[in-house]
Parts: sequence; structure tokens; C-alpha cells
Amino acid sequence: MDNERIDQIVDGHQGQASSLIQILLDIQSEDGWLPREALERVGEKLHVPLTRIQHIATFYKAFSLVPKGRHKVHICVGTACHVRGASRVLDTVQDLTGIKPGETDLDSRFSLETVNCLGCCALGPVVEIDGKVHGKISAADTADVLDSYK
Repeated sequence: MDNERIDQIVDGHQGQASSLIQILLDIQSEDGWLPREALERVGEKLHVPLTRIQHIATFYKAFSLVPKGRHKVHICVGTACHVRGASRVLDTVQDLTGIKPGETDLDSRFSLETVNCLGCCALGPVVEIDGKVHGKISAADTADVLDSYK
């Protein structure tokens, strides 16, 4: 993201440091992550030290300081999904993609995260990819579901 676009986002929030979290969310929504250069530019525009911005960006799980894959895979490991085999599904996804939770594969196709609940416990185990819920998924179904995301 170039400095001009960052400036537009900051100016859209009237350059208020109190809007820092929303500004970071807006930047991340366009790039999928928060590059250091973007954080530095936000700091310059808002007159906020980079260390403060980095503290906020690392405190909230919603922010990522590393590039994410084209497809965001969330596997529910909450109680209902866990007892229905979510750990086997997670193991299978890890085997198929070669990544662990919090990582992105080498070709930037998938980023993997575990979550404690996706709010659809009756469908467990649940995998959400790019916001689409795949319920009652088995380890055997996992490869077909992942293959549908090219």
C-alpha cells in the first residue's frame, strides 16, 4: 500500500489518534496484513510512536504483521467441535497444507488459524474458509474441501 492511500485512510478518520485501531483495521482490510512501512506512515501522520502502534497491532489477535494467504482457514476447536473430531480435521489440514495454526503456506494459498467457537456448534466439527462454513466435516472430507479453493 502506498503512502497516498494510507494518508487517505488516516484523513478519513480526521487524523485522530483515538481512531488508531479503526485506521489499522481499514489498512489491513485492503492488504490483508499490516506492513511495517504502513505502521511507520500511520505513526508519522498521527504523531504516535511506532512502538505504541506495534504494541496495539500485536496485542489484538485481529491484526497480522505478516502476509496472509489468499484463503483464510479457521478450524473450530471449541468443546462441541472437539468432541466430534476437530483435532483430526486440524491434523489433516496441517498435513495437507504443511502449515500450523498461525502460519501461511509457501505459495500464499492458505493461512490457518484455530478458533474457540464459530457459533454453529450443532454443525461440528466446523471449518470456515473465507467466511464460508463447512459443517459436519470429517478428516476424509478435508482434502476435497481444500481442493475446491484454488
